[in-house]
Amino acid sequence: MSKDIQNPAVSLSRRSALFNSAGAAAAAIAVPLAALGGAAEAAPVAKAGGPAAHSASTFTTRDGVEIYYKDWGPRSGQPVVLSHGWPLNADSWESAAFHLANNGFRVITHDRRGHGRSSQPWDGNDMDHYADDLAQLIEKLDLHNIILAGFSTGGGEVARYVGRHGTKRVAKLGLISAVPPLMLKTATNPGGLPIEVFDGIRAGSVANRAQLYIDIASGPFFGFNRPGAKVSQGLINSWTAQGMQAGHKNTYDSIKAFSETDFRDDLKKFDKPTLVIHGDDDQIVPIDAAGRASAALVKGAKLIVYPGAPHGLTDTHKDKFNADFLAFAKS
Repeated sequence: MSKDIQNPAVSLSRRSALFNSAGAAAAAIAVPLAALGGAAEAAPVAKAGGPAAHSASTFTTRDGVEIYYKDWGPRSGQPVVLSHGWPLNADSWESAAFHLANNGFRVITHDRRGHGRSSQPWDGNDMDHYADDLAQLIEKLDLHNIILAGFSTGGGEVARYVGRHGTKRVAKLGLISAVPPLMLKTATNPGGLPIEVFDGIRAGSVANRAQLYIDIASGPFFGFNRPGAKVSQGLINSWTAQGMQAGHKNTYDSIKAFSETDFRDDLKKFDKPTLVIHGDDDQIVPIDAAGRASAALVKGAKLIVYPGAPHGLTDTHKDKFNADFLAFAKS
């Protein structure tokens, strides 16, 4: 794959892409390419049983980090816990959380340490800490029979949670545009992405983090760089605002966490029904090295491929995604 990356400023291929920041960042930013989704497919929406209850709170982890979370829907509903992607926060799950809560589920979304409204510790920005924070949230709320799903980096958090804490509280698992099994190209993972890709993101973050986020959101994340794409300035603004709310050091460290953590052994411990959803034109986390590889490692996993969909399919294809995920939750 490294032969596709000719210049960290401008190269573009079917398997990986570089996208550029302004000024000094322009020569440094590299991000995998794979494509766009197009308009969201219409899907039937289940009848709501009344407005969802809405509350938000925080708790402090055993190592002193304050974690913000939202707890939507009826408290009697089966819990759904959703982990977000980099460099976002719980707000990125808003559409799916609202849909699930209005269909009777109790939906918990949290801001990962260093992201959103959670505190910004200098250390501990790694998958083990992310998974342990998630475990403490689940324990605090005393959740059982959970439908546990993660988007992108959140999929890594979910996988590491299973690896470290098991599935005794879990009923079902979901990996959505998720980073497992391993993003980085290594001797044992030849289909991964070269380290230069992630070094480029780090360089862009240091050079001009705000511009980097604008470029990601307005380009490959939602597939808005594809010909004929219907661009949503609202999604771009929301994505960028969420990213800038996160800590600089935290998001910088998280690049290593999502790209270099090997989740292969974690996935082998999945022993609950698992849904894998991935777009086949994902420019950020290519489907072959991620969604398809994860589905192959998890015994009995169900893989749903969204033709032409980008990384951010929970927004660009939200009607289809919400319907598919609700059907899985109810099954």
